[in-house]
Amino acid sequence: MFIGIDSSTTATKALLMSTDSQVIGVASSSYDYETPHPLWSEQSPELWWLATAESIRNLLQQTGVNPAEIKGVGLTGQMHGLVLLDKNGKVLRPSILWNDQRTGAECDEIRQIVGKSQLIDITGNDALTGFTASKIMWVKNNEPEIYAQIDKILLPKDYVRFKMTGEYAMDKAGGAGTQLFDIRNRSWSSGLLEQLGIDQNWLPETFEGTEQTGGVNQAASIVTGLPISTPVYAGAGDQAASAVGTGAINEGVVSLSLGTSGVVFASTSQPLIEPEGKLHAFCHAIPNKWHLMGVMLSAAGSMRWHHDTHAELLDYDTFTRPADLVPAGSDGLIFLPYLTGERTPHPDPLARGAFVGLTVRHTQAHMTRAVMEGVAFGFRDMFELMQGIGISDIQQVRVSGGGSKSQLWKQILADVLNAEMVTINTAEGAAYGAALLAAIGHGQFNSPADAIDQSIKITSTTEPGKDRDRYNDYYPVYRDLYPQLQASFTRLSQLESK
Repeated sequence: MFIGIDSSTTATKALLMSTDSQVIGVASSSYDYETPHPLWSEQSPELWWLATAESIRNLLQQTGVNPAEIKGVGLTGQMHGLVLLDKNGKVLRPSILWNDQRTGAECDEIRQIVGKSQLIDITGNDALTGFTASKIMWVKNNEPEIYAQIDKILLPKDYVRFKMTGEYAMDKAGGAGTQLFDIRNRSWSSGLLEQLGIDQNWLPETFEGTEQTGGVNQAASIVTGLPISTPVYAGAGDQAASAVGTGAINEGVVSLSLGTSGVVFASTSQPLIEPEGKLHAFCHAIPNKWHLMGVMLSAAGSMRWHHDTHAELLDYDTFTRPADLVPAGSDGLIFLPYLTGERTPHPDPLARGAFVGLTVRHTQAHMTRAVMEGVAFGFRDMFELMQGIGISDIQQVRVSGGGSKSQLWKQILADVLNAEMVTINTAEGAAYGAALLAAIGHGQFNSPADAIDQSIKITSTTEPGKDRDRYNDYYPVYRDLYPQLQASFTRLSQLESK
């Protein structure tokens, strides 16, 4: 049996997977994060470890499994968060999380020092406030007394690894997400680190997701109940681990997460980089694989806003059912899903949501369908970017997240993206992927592809239908709206700040 640990922003989940890839049990422990100033988002690393120990204990108790049967532990969790340790392994300050937005000036500084095109060419990404590199620079610029004490830099799940094993290590997918990685060579970029004045000795050795990075130490054994020396594997950041958990490890199979935010994840056999940095390019959790990723900030979150604002007392099925009767294109109503700004393909925190084309004949049902269609068009933006740099053969989209429960939304996605949409037999995502990575590393499977073939089964399929051509007509109108409204979005933000 294998355990997958997922240390997310609000909870840590422990999942137990049998040797035949069945989920035996799941336990989780919740916690909060702090926002001590506007745009800030911080968390105590100790929360992750306490929640990890509690979740493992509860999982073992819940399932009644003999801990000696656990053959390995895989780790995953929130990406990009900055954890700083001193020479004694003590946490120097609360972790600055992925959703912290304080580092805009540092992103500009990184672009100025390195050059935007060179930065994208090395790391696969433009400087963004979410990435780890700008957080390190912020500490350097604003907390020099903390910066002077740094001995090690880790990501959230790697702090859990440190507490569990005593080892400093990081997976290569996570390393790529720091924006300090040369993604082609799957290693730290010594040139970039030198330019930014970051000591490479602060950064841990990196490993492929299936490699062992240590074993459970005595202190961790006492608080978790796992035997000493239980192998701990590198794992991956949550998006790469989720891709393993949904089987998106080969070209042609794309993972689409229709959660609060929306993520499109495409595996590649070579590093592909969008020259403007509009897509994220990282190393995959699987050796000799890379991936492209697009992120929409308000996907199913747009539907939640629409529901909570206009019909909070109705359950979702009752609320969305009338949209089935609305024709494709919502009788000329288009929704822009930029309710919290946007990342892909428009990295614009000032972008706004909008209904365009409203007339007196439009009903709440029209608005509901328009929200679904607008989110689908946003995903098509990502698909077209990916196809523009070399991913041309998208055979299947594996859709997950709360929005995937809607058959109408899946049909709209299939029509807009002109691709087969499928759901699979597990909904545990990252934690399941981490357990699979541990099982692959242990030798339970002959290869990653063998693990996917044996573990992941398709449960439903939605093919493109009769509305495909109609959406092809509407999509260019959607695509043209952001450039026409961008200046207005900026002016509205300026007026708000007065």
